[in-house]
Amino acid sequence: MSNCTIIMEFFLMEFSSTRELQVLHAILFLLIYIAALMGNLLTIAAIVTDPHLHSPMYFFLSNLSLLDLGCISVTLPKFIVNSLTGNQSISLHGCAAQIFFFIFFAATECALLVAMSYDRFVAICHPLHYGVTMTPLRCFWVAVASWVSGLLYSAVHTGNMFRLPFSGSNMIHQFFCDIPHVLKVSSSDVRDTEYILLATSSTLVLFCFGFLIISYTYIFSTVFRMPSVEGRYKALSTCLPQLIILFLFLLAGMVTVLGPISDTSPVQNLLISMTYTILPPFMNPIIYSLRNMKIKVALSRIITMTFFFQEWSIFEKIKK
Repeated sequence: MSNCTIIMEFFLMEFSSTRELQVLHAILFLLIYIAALMGNLLTIAAIVTDPHLHSPMYFFLSNLSLLDLGCISVTLPKFIVNSLTGNQSISLHGCAAQIFFFIFFAATECALLVAMSYDRFVAICHPLHYGVTMTPLRCFWVAVASWVSGLLYSAVHTGNMFRLPFSGSNMIHQFFCDIPHVLKVSSSDVRDTEYILLATSSTLVLFCFGFLIISYTYIFSTVFRMPSVEGRYKALSTCLPQLIILFLFLLAGMVTVLGPISDTSPVQNLLISMTYTILPPFMNPIIYSLRNMKIKVALSRIITMTFFFQEWSIFEKIKK
């Protein structure tokens, strides 16, 4: 029997051995995390509280914001705590949880982006059938199907990756349990099965990608045939934010698949991982709040009401 040590915990990479830089990293990413939380929570609050935003497009957008909240919360809080405490260890179960929830949120977001593209396709290419096609009940079940498909996809991959003990090095050269780095220290049987699963699921990903391309091709061909400049602008204003979010998602996916796995460059690993773990959840609410007038109006109303309530409470306390 070979003499090998069963891994029960992993050690994540330190991006700096200097204590001051570790604290600086923690503060910087804490500010990014708070900004992402506030942006996505405000987007959800604006959609829920404003009756003008109770439509399929904004219903899917609220689900997207909820996914972004989950996605950035999987990795960043642990990194912030590790940087502040100087403890880089993560348990085997904690690592499995990170991978499970990260795949879950990413796969669900992929399915949701397909649903959002179909919503815009029906709204622009077949506006007379929009009310019949995109009913509230149908949108609800599409969202449920997206979440369930992401859950099943994540369960299959995570179950395969952690079905056998890990042995060898327990160093992960990343600030969280990244899938390629974990696979490097897994057994050959797990890696072979995971490659087969990835090859099989890539067929579904290519189908979704083809559906997105066809949908937006029809959308833009319809938009550019519109005689009214105002109509073209209005149609594009609802599509461009989704296209930018889709571009960020595809960029993150390409970086995940094609990005090199470095064991020696922590800065390179940090920059690559930031592209697909932090950038989309941080940028998505900014993109929508800057490009969508209805979201702007709803957000300004919430902020105004919040400050007015605070001032009124202070005035009442002074009055008493």
